[in-house]
Amino acid sequence: MPSRSSILIRKKESIDAVTIALPSSKSESNRALIIQAFAGGELLNLAEARDTQTMMRLLKSEQKELNVLDAGTTMRFLAAYCALTGKNKILTGTPRMCQRPIGILVDALREIGAEIEYLDYDGYPPLETVGFLHQKKREISMRGDISSQYISAIMMVAPTLPHGLTIHLQGKVASLPYLQMTMELMLQFGAQVRFETEHTIIVDPSPYQPTTFAVESDWSGASYWFAFVALSQRAEVVLTGLKPNSLQGDHKIMEIMHQLGVRSEFSSIGLKLSRQGAAGNFSYDFSPCPDLAQTVVVVCAAKGIRATFTGLESLRIKETDRILALQQELAKIGAGLEEREGKWTVIPAPDVTTNKPHVSIDTYDDHRMAMAFAPLATLTDISIHNHMVVEKSYPSFWDHMRQAGFEVEG
Repeated sequence: MPSRSSILIRKKESIDAVTIALPSSKSESNRALIIQAFAGGELLNLAEARDTQTMMRLLKSEQKELNVLDAGTTMRFLAAYCALTGKNKILTGTPRMCQRPIGILVDALREIGAEIEYLDYDGYPPLETVGFLHQKKREISMRGDISSQYISAIMMVAPTLPHGLTIHLQGKVASLPYLQMTMELMLQFGAQVRFETEHTIIVDPSPYQPTTFAVESDWSGASYWFAFVALSQRAEVVLTGLKPNSLQGDHKIMEIMHQLGVRSEFSSIGLKLSRQGAAGNFSYDFSPCPDLAQTVVVVCAAKGIRATFTGLESLRIKETDRILALQQELAKIGAGLEEREGKWTVIPAPDVTTNKPHVSIDTYDDHRMAMAFAPLATLTDISIHNHMVVEKSYPSFWDHMRQAGFEVEG
């Protein structure tokens, strides 16, 4: 039997026809909440994810100390919001959050004119936003190859600056679709923002306008159902609430999983997933969509697909060091993830169904580790430790697995 901090999922090779009502996107929700704080208006279908609920609570809080828990977007977006609106706030979080760098964002905010102090170690939370008297610069430069969240945080506040802002991105731009999502949401609320080039973002000084906006379902959450279908013997899954013309970069999971054995097509009721043949080899650059990497790595390892990936650098500064976590957990099914000169190669596992009657997965306080490995339940019994980490982004995940016919104990 599972312990109170873990669950046991019994093996189920096939998924009968099921419709899953996906959760709303926390990426869209958290951006929309920051913009609404300036614009007013009404937000519909906000995410139930803990990160989004934390953002909602802290935006309304009158306390000086704002504890973001483990929410990276909340920390970064609130830091920019509080700094450039002149709010005197202390931003802190879990021990892991206080190990996640924020120096690139703070340096940019200081250049613009914000006064910010680190309360422990330079470059890391906790920090205090002290004040903002006037705009010092109309143009700044930021590294584009670390986290798009730093850049999005500045973008969303920039329309309120008296002179607007031009942001020059240095080097390779990681997670570009997330910056495009930020821009599109800003435009929905009346901002004037554009990419002059891939490396130059111009935000004019223009007030946001109150708008009614409905948040789309979460393509990151959808990715796990693509994985279930890819690893199953037979499956028919319909996902609701997704848009063909999505603002979310993670809609690329359709393109990726088409090569890994999943047919997907939109209908009047939703996005229908079913099995098809898979490629023998696979390569992909995850720079635009790093949150999909864990899911795809596990699918390739379990399906016996030798794969080569690039663009995984940002995984080291997420909720955990996701590269290390993947390497440790893949070893439990006899697979590997080897790094050499900026490329990662998936070493496929031997037949999981035959060789591993039970697999026990640690999650490292990372919601995506839990959900990326959960589809192994199509191949073997699997235990997931600290399973409640899914509350961060997909609170109904285990209930949805039960809905799909899996026996989930605990």
